[in-house]
Amino acid sequence: MNMSRRHMLTELQALTLARWLSPGYPVGAFAYSHGLERAIADGRVFDRATLDDWLRDTLEFGAGRNDALLLVAAWHADGDDLAGIDATARALAASRERLIETERQGTAFARTEARVSGVTAAPLAYPVAIGAAAARHGLPPRSTCALYLQAFAANLVSAAQRLMPLGQTEGQRLQSALAPLCARIAEEVEHGTLDDLSSTTFIGDIASMRHETQQPRIFAT
Repeated sequence: MNMSRRHMLTELQALTLARWLSPGYPVGAFAYSHGLERAIADGRVFDRATLDDWLRDTLEFGAGRNDALLLVAAWHADGDDLAGIDATARALAASRERLIETERQGTAFARTEARVSGVTAAPLAYPVAIGAAAARHGLPPRSTCALYLQAFAANLVSAAQRLMPLGQTEGQRLQSALAPLCARIAEEVEHGTLDDLSSTTFIGDIASMRHETQQPRIFAT
């Protein structure tokens, strides 16, 4: 897929996004499985093929696309609009755990970014916080979305590797296979609005609800 010059990242922009969305950025992403732990416990996800299906559905029809739309909306928003977008993001959380996940990661991101950049920002839902920060730094929304989605998928692959037989190489093969989907969704939502929000990943939503009482478990969500 060819990208026009206005979508291209400078080296500094690319490094900023790589830092924000790396596993080392202190938002605690490693603690969340987005309901995947429950899906694995239920036997719905048990190998690379079923994990691939689960992740593709989540990206295409669930939180992945919605987060990207929220990120883009936050990128274009002013201060007053941002509060409404944040409220929408929280309302979209399908379970208490999903709300905790986006609130805690967003708060951690805003806190760390404020300490690094010196710009104070209110705690926001995670994709809203990323979108608002990307706008402040002049980072292209499409590229920001693509890398956000890749990081989201990578975190779930990492979670799966702690829950089921999935080697490091297989995990990287899966992430590579998901990259074109992340890029396509980012391109599709670039000019999207909140009117485009929707979700049909009901099994994933139910898994996140059932995870609230799962014992034993190793993930917060």
